[in-house]
Amino acid sequence: MNTRTLGYWASTGLFSLALGGSAAVYLTQQPFMVDAVNGHLGYPVYFLTILGLAKALGVLALLTPAFPKLKEWAYAGFTFNLLGATWSHLAVGDALGESVAPLVLLAVLGASYALRPEHLKLQASVAAPKAVVPQGSPRLAA
Repeated sequence: MNTRTLGYWASTGLFSLALGGSAAVYLTQQPFMVDAVNGHLGYPVYFLTILGLAKALGVLALLTPAFPKLKEWAYAGFTFNLLGATWSHLAVGDALGESVAPLVLLAVLGASYALRPEHLKLQASVAAPKAVVPQGSPRLAA
């Protein structure tokens, strides 16, 4: 196993462990998390179920050894989630440490994304050929 592959699996594993644990806490609606999300941040309790399910599915997508397009969606979803978490903590005046913690996880996710093997990357689609206007054809004015 080369260094790049090791880095990919280390960052992906660490991230998946953290967000998988978070998903379990959200889905089981642990009292401390209900207090944090509902009481402190002001989100409704049902938000825990929505985010918990999304996190669990995202972790599954990251750990599945196929489906590059699904992985891209998972990376994007986690990025939005972690940026939203950072903003939520800043908006209620939390200490910098609590506001920056999601950005640390975002950096780990970024490492996973940057180090992923070629076979897990979404292949660029080939652009459709441009329409050819025959010589001498009238052109529409812009």
